[in-house]
This record gives sequence, structure tokens and C-alpha cells, in this order.
Amino acid sequence: MTSVPHSKNERTGWGPFLRLVRDTKPNKWLIGFALLLSVFNTLAGLVIPLLTKELVDGFSMSQLSPLQIVGIAGAFLVQAAAGGLAAYLLGRAGQAVVASIRERLWRKLLALPVSYFDDNRSGETVSRMTNDTTVVRTLISDHLINSATGLIAIVGSVALMLALDWRMTIVLLAAVPITMLVMMPLGRKMHQISKGLQNETARFSGMLNQVVSEIRLVKLSGAESSEFENGREGIGGLYRFGLRETRVAATIGPLMGVVMMAMLVTIVGYGGARVSNGDLSAGDLVAFILYLVQIVMPVGQITQFFAQLQKARGATERIVETLQEREEDFDRGREPADADLAKPIRLDRVSFAYQPDAPVLKGVDIEIAPGRVTAIVGPSGSGKTTLFALLERFYSPTDGVVRLGDEPLEAFSLHGWRSRIGYVSQESPVVDGTIRHNIAYGLDRPVSEEELREAARMAYADQFIDELERGYDTEVGERGVRLSGGQRQRIGIARALLRNPAILMLDEATSSLDSNSEKNVQLALDGLMKDRTTVVIAHRLSTVLRADRIVFLERGVVTGVGRHEELLASHALYREFAERQLGLEPAAPEAPTRELESVARKER
Repeated sequence: MTSVPHSKNERTGWGPFLRLVRDTKPNKWLIGFALLLSVFNTLAGLVIPLLTKELVDGFSMSQLSPLQIVGIAGAFLVQAAAGGLAAYLLGRAGQAVVASIRERLWRKLLALPVSYFDDNRSGETVSRMTNDTTVVRTLISDHLINSATGLIAIVGSVALMLALDWRMTIVLLAAVPITMLVMMPLGRKMHQISKGLQNETARFSGMLNQVVSEIRLVKLSGAESSEFENGREGIGGLYRFGLRETRVAATIGPLMGVVMMAMLVTIVGYGGARVSNGDLSAGDLVAFILYLVQIVMPVGQITQFFAQLQKARGATERIVETLQEREEDFDRGREPADADLAKPIRLDRVSFAYQPDAPVLKGVDIEIAPGRVTAIVGPSGSGKTTLFALLERFYSPTDGVVRLGDEPLEAFSLHGWRSRIGYVSQESPVVDGTIRHNIAYGLDRPVSEEELREAARMAYADQFIDELERGYDTEVGERGVRLSGGQRQRIGIARALLRNPAILMLDEATSSLDSNSEKNVQLALDGLMKDRTTVVIAHRLSTVLRADRIVFLERGVVTGVGRHEELLASHALYREFAERQLGLEPAAPEAPTRELESVARKER
């Protein structure tokens, strides 16, 4: 199902964080057992001051029994063992929760439509997957464990202190509301700073990702200085947020130290006076001091927990925003059958705009005949690539409908439709990995060595692959930097051949090849296009001449449809475009044979 965006109130506060953790379905038995061990750990720690009290009140070497020594040593051992195991189990549960969050986020990112990535920089998206989830992991795996055990220790200590002497306990508890009044504004401030820091980190990551991925462009353009300034500005922003965070943290730490020291002084002073008056034993005072020590450490841990929780709120809001984005539904609709794919594809009064006030396609009516080659031509910016994106269902029309036969494309499952399309672009993108991995990329079935080599042979990629030291197991590098443009393009063609698609979409797939390779690959494409529905964005006259039908786009409007000879004779703008951009030599409209001979001479 697609996710429905929530209101702003539903994406803020503590609710999103709690729902995010709850939706991961943590192991309740594991957490319950860990908390039980934490209780044992706390109880063992609470027993120690009581044993010490008895030891102080009746201390003498003659009365010091082995049982007391064994009791104190046993309490220490139980506390250490239970505490260590509880920390491990809670840490394991926390890691499982964060792994589940990352898995949900990763699944979501892969299911988001292309429009999401148009509006969000890739570096910011990666930051949500890495930095933001790390903040949540730190909270759950580190601070949550300490605060959970610390809270039990505080409750137990306060209860026993009340049992020992309720007056002294009330005096100490008076410091709690005062501390809360100071801490709450600091917590809100930490939340604001944290959210800003996460956003600034995402922007900085986006800038880094862009510069590193396009480092060749940076160097060829001599843009090192300007990019350094951009980076320095981002680093400065992170530094300023870091300083603000440090100031708040530096305020919280000493403030808690002053509170704890004041409580200790109060116990020693007030308790000493009570001991002098005989209202309190020396052992009771020692126990109170030990219980205070057991409270001080957990209070510090809980303070750090709430500071980290404020940071996690900001990170959680960003994660939840992503998880609530609308996603593509891959399975809705039926699988397109072979009989469906034998029908024409129709664009019926299709309009599309990336921005409401800037339409790219306007009322486009096109019929793409099955088993034929349809070429899309037109000046740059006329909407050719956008038309391809609509056919691939990366976007939905703003107005109008795209049909397969008489049914809208939405009647067919997204996964089934895209699995029947083979696409080869000018850029021929490849992913980091081996040549073998790139040719078989995306196929949901095992590919035999014979199939792989046959696809490479038909794309005339086997020639250069066999010359490589590791052959099909050669690593291509990030974005295929270890291959030439022509080599990447032939791998893209081999990938399309291996898919055996019913619909072929080509963005001038031979544009980066030398003349000899182009002829060989064109033969392979001719075989691949035979009896297939083929749509070509044409940049060369040779491609246009082979098309069964040509659609001329101008500023998002179809201004001409027909064969090359027909448009040449009837469409003045097409003839001008063919002469200027497709390389057509001026010739008489009634003599297409001479045009073909001219093209043949040029391509030889």
C-alpha cells in the first residue's frame, strides 16, 4: 500500500519516536528478561548499603562474621553478572530495532517514485539512512540501557531511603522539581539544535556526494576553489551547530554536578546533626551516603539519555517524513500478457508538468504501433525524455491517459510492465561491480554462462571483454569509470538483449560508438528490434530513415507525424531540423534517393 502523509502534529513530539520503535516489533521476551536481570542487578546494589549499615553499627573485628563478608561479596558478584548480561541483551535488542528501522527505510527508498529523488538531493537521502539512524541507534543501544537500569536504581534507593528516614529523604527530593525547571528548557533547546544539526549534516553530505561523484567535472572546470568555499561554508555551519550543542551540554553537566554536590552536603550536614542528637545511627548516615552515590550516577545517565532523546526526536522526524512519503505500488493491477503487448500504445491528450506553471508536454496524441519502430525527434527541451519517462511510468500524466490497447497503463502491474521494457540510454549507466553483474542486473532469474556470453556477443561487447585480464569478472568501478563510453553502451545493449523485452526504448544507443562498432551494434539492434515495439529518441539521420513512423515534438506539442519523406515534404521545421541537427544535406524534397545516398556516403 502507498503511505499517506500525516499532519505536522503527527510527525512531531514523542509519538513518532515511540511508534517507530514499536513498529519494528522488538523481541519482548528478550527485553523482558533483560529488564528482569536489571532488577536483580539493582536489588543486589541496593542490598550493599544495608549490609554496610549493619557492619558500621555493630563493627568490631570479633563480631565480623564470614557470613557478612560472603554476603557483601556475593552481592557484588550478582550485581556485576546480572548487570553485564542485561546490558548485552538490551544492547542486542537495541541493535535489532535499529537494523529493522534501516531495513524499513531502505525498502521505502527503493519503492519511492522518481519524483521524490527529483525533489531531494541524493546526499540528504543517504544521510537519513546513515546519520539519522545512527543517532537513534546510539539512543537505544547505549543511553536507553543505562537509563532503564538507572531508573530502577533510583526508585529502589529512594524507597529504602524513605524506610530508613523519611525526613532526610524529603529534604533531598526537594531538589528534584528545581532541577526539572532548569532542565526542561535546556531539553527543548537541545531538540531545536539537534534538528538543525541533522538538516545541516544532510545538506553537507549532499554537497560532498555531488562533488565527489563529479570530481572529473570539478577538475576540468577548475572549480576546486569555488567548491572549497562551498565546503568550508558547510563545515562552518556544522561547526556553529556543534558549538551550540556543546554550550547546552556544558550547561547541563555542571548544573547536575552542583545539584548532586548540594545534595551530598545536605546529607552530611543534616545527617551529622541527626546523628549527634541520637535521632540517626552512624550506619544509617553511611547507608544514606551510599544510596546517594547510587542515585548520582543514574541521574547523570538519565540526563544524558534525555539529551540524546532530544537529538533522536529531530532524527526521527526526518526518518518518519521519508517513511510516510507516497510510494510506488509494484503489484497493483494484472500482469501484461503477450496479447496485450501486441496492441498499440496510445497517448491520449497527454499533458505533463514538473512544476504547475511550466508544462512540458501539452495535449500529446500519439499512437505507437506494435512491432514497429517509432522515432521521436525534436529540438532540445521539446519533451522527448519526459515522454519516455511517462512510458516507463516514472511519472503519471498531469492530464490525459496513456493506454495499452484500450486499457490505461495503470491497469497493469508496475513490476510486470517495467519487466517487459528494455531501455538503452545515451549515458548507459552501470553500477559498481563486475561486468557479469551489470549485464544480468535486475533479472529475477538465474542467468547461465551461455546466455550471458551470447548477449555480450550479440552486442559486440565480447570483443573487449575477452581482452580484459579478468574477463566478465572485471570490476567496472563506480559509475563504470574503468570503461570507455562505448564499452558502457555495449554493456547496456547486452543487458537489454538479455531481458528479451517486448518493448524496446532506445535513446540513440549507438551515439558513443566508433563507426566500426556502430555498424556491428546496429546490426544487433536491428535484430533486437525485429517484430518488437520500439521507441527511439533519434539524434542521427540514419536512425530516422529506418523508422516506420516519426513523431516531431516542438515545445511539448506534436507538430508532425509521418515517415521521413512525408515530413521532409510537408513539415518545414522538420526539414530545417533534419538539415541542422540530423546532418541532412540540402536536397530536393522529391529526391529521397539522393538523400539516402548522401547519408550513406557520410557514414562510410
